[in-house]
Amino acid sequence: MPEIHILSSPTRLVMRTPEGDTPLPALWLRALSPDPTQRDPLTGQRLVNPHLFPEDLVLTAARWDGPRLHLAFSDGFAGHYDAAELLAGTVLSEGCPAPQPWAANIAYTPVYQWPDLAQDAVLYQALKDFIELGFLLVHDTPTQPDSILTIARRFGFVRETNFGAYFEVYSRPKAADAIDLSYQPVALGPHTDNPYRTPVPGIQLLQCLQNETSGGLSSLVDSLAVAAQVRQEDPEGFALLSRIPLRFEHRDANTQLVAIKPMIELDGSGQMVGVHYSPRLDNIPLMSEDDTRRYHRARKRMGELFDDDTYALRFRLEPGQMMVFDNNRVLHGRTSFNPAEGHRQLQGCYIDRDGPRSLYRVLNRKFTGTPA
Repeated sequence: MPEIHILSSPTRLVMRTPEGDTPLPALWLRALSPDPTQRDPLTGQRLVNPHLFPEDLVLTAARWDGPRLHLAFSDGFAGHYDAAELLAGTVLSEGCPAPQPWAANIAYTPVYQWPDLAQDAVLYQALKDFIELGFLLVHDTPTQPDSILTIARRFGFVRETNFGAYFEVYSRPKAADAIDLSYQPVALGPHTDNPYRTPVPGIQLLQCLQNETSGGLSSLVDSLAVAAQVRQEDPEGFALLSRIPLRFEHRDANTQLVAIKPMIELDGSGQMVGVHYSPRLDNIPLMSEDDTRRYHRARKRMGELFDDDTYALRFRLEPGQMMVFDNNRVLHGRTSFNPAEGHRQLQGCYIDRDGPRSLYRVLNRKFTGTPA
């Protein structure tokens, strides 16, 4: 268990663990002050600008005052600190569960009944599953024309796009209406939606309203598991896929959307977030012959694994059943279907990626009494 220790000559603080001491810089400590003269008690937002603190700031005094620390600084400020809060601040975390990569042999499929999600305790568990696995299946949902928006708002904030607040996915015989391949009965390989948009819609909900066809099986694939395999087989190829930008574009009579970004998305700490993957929409930049071949080899291997039964979950969505998935992380697709067999209609919408994570933290406080 980490502990904070006061050292003298000069006065300074360290975090002590079995691995050794980690210094806690004066500038870092000064910015974390919870004092009401420094931070608004209601919002938690600072009342001072820490960017303006003097660069040569030092601790001038430090002592324990019961369970709290009293610290004084060379700029004249002094105040109390909670040691547990300081220790929590040493970990750069957004307060959500870590992702758990999965393949087709996943031991646990997160399936929830929509009426049960009215209970915060059930929603809390569902959100934990979603953040860890990147998807949920929700059954027994209402299938009125816009009921998907009610469901979406239970998880987060609806993101309206050029397709509207929600969109219908079914075969459209008029060419003018089929502005995306999803509106035709063809097979759709694993892909992420809207890679041509900035920012990309983070989470997608797809709900089945009718399904009278024998085809149109849905699929989900975890890009984290696939990319880990690519990285193991071809570290150089993985690096290219995470560094070389692609051009993605969508156009119709009223819209032309373009974004330039790498296929593999990394966060600020270098950890993989997910992918931007849609072979029908991307173009690689001009590179040398050798780099083009290396890039193609890595992209080809990733595409092969996305289609591999080892990684892809495949299932039939029945009316009232829905899949909710992280559009940055989990790819989706479907097999082709024959409209002559009957009607197949799905409804979809997007929500921002941060909504479920915010709700998880709020419910975590409610059920555990501590921050996530």
